[in-house]
Amino acid sequence: MSSEYETLSPQVFHILVSLAGGDLHGYAIMQEVSERSGGKLRLSPGTLYGSIKRMLEQGLIVELRPGQRPADDDERRRYYRLTPLGRKTAKAEASRLAESLAHARAYGLAPER
Repeated sequence: MSSEYETLSPQVFHILVSLAGGDLHGYAIMQEVSERSGGKLRLSPGTLYGSIKRMLEQGLIVELRPGQRPADDDERRRYYRLTPLGRKTAKAEASRLAESLAHARAYGLAPER
């Protein structure tokens, strides 16, 4: 696997995975991450929005303009979308994690599928 990117924090990886399913606003991202992790990972607003700020700066996500958001939604909400770079980065991280899991399984450190 190429090392074109830095290893992602679990929080950033989970945010990217959430956005891979479609555009979401901040609170919906927090709910999605909590539900998908069975409540094991809960993002505080500070963690979420700090991560979002960095991800915007890195070009992993973009904030949608008003005309791109759902028309019937609260106009105060900010919606985010995964960029092609964000998708590529999430795929690379998922591949790295799968490889790490395979190594752990080989040594009996993780359950077999």
